Amino acid sequence: MLILGIESSCDETSAALVEDGKTVLSLETASSVDVHRLYGGVFPEMASRRHIDAILPVVASALEKARVTSDDIDAIAVARGPGLIGPLLIGLQAAKGLSIAWEKPLIGINHVEAHLYAALMGKEPLFPAIGLVLSGGHTLMLEIEHIGCYRLISATVDDAIGEAFDKTATLLGLSYPGGPALEEMAKQGDAAKISFSLPKVKKNPLAFSFSGLKTAALYAVKNAASEQYPDIAAAFQETAFADLIRKSRLAMETRSIRSLVFGGGVCNNQRLRTLFKDEFPDLPQFWPAPGLSADNAAMIAGLGYHQFLASGCKGASLDLEALPRTPFWQ
Repeated sequence: MLILGIESSCDETSAALVEDGKTVLSLETASSVDVHRLYGGVFPEMASRRHIDAILPVVASALEKARVTSDDIDAIAVARGPGLIGPLLIGLQAAKGLSIAWEKPLIGINHVEAHLYAALMGKEPLFPAIGLVLSGGHTLMLEIEHIGCYRLISATVDDAIGEAFDKTATLLGLSYPGGPALEEMAKQGDAAKISFSLPKVKKNPLAFSFSGLKTAALYAVKNAASEQYPDIAAAFQETAFADLIRKSRLAMETRSIRSLVFGGGVCNNQRLRTLFKDEFPDLPQFWPAPGLSADNAAMIAGLGYHQFLASGCKGASLDLEALPRTPFWQ
């Protein structure tokens, strides 16, 4: 079964053709990061304008790269949320138009759920699992019973981890997107030279909070010479990741877990992967393949395959709405 996926929840315009939920035939993505770098973050109106220009050419390119036509497609999956309302609407309306023109079923996909699916695409998952969504907009820990069935364990009470990385990178004089730049700077630093406290949330030991760590980094930068910035970057990164590990272990104490599943752009951080593998060497871990950790349409199409089958291959109504904030867990 061949699914066309469309992703436009933030600043990436992406289209992909995925077969049977696991084989990526093509993945085409147009980024507007060059525009947002001028503003130090995503400018929603500019993102929307880029989506308008890019959406149909990206779909056409994905079809060409996969060497398929609209006749070969069984359904169209599109991210309906969470995300920025303008970009979401552009992707959704494009998918609806193609659904009508090509007479193909439409599938609405939760963008964050798709991030978790990206790590499982083409693999044999082990459930129940703990899923960690780590991105610029989300920090979630969930128990995964199976694809499509999730229970929320905890979330962030303030900043998402990716947002905290970007803001701290700005403090260190690094350009947007800050997460990858901070990771590179941290390689030159010594985390042991700077002491940051592990984040804590009163009355909820599993909840995440990164605002205090970000503030601690702010004061460290104010009192440091630029030569010490790599040490601050390293200490910030180690502390943030140590918190993720500590709370993952705590969650496992009361649950029978067979694996860990990771999703979101922060999962591309190689130090994060090393720390988790060192901490849980005997626990199977599923990480997104290269190119599938950031926003992309392959994860939308892959998850769309499973949701399409679960719906009895009926698809969704053309009244499908964009939902900037929408949970997918029980």
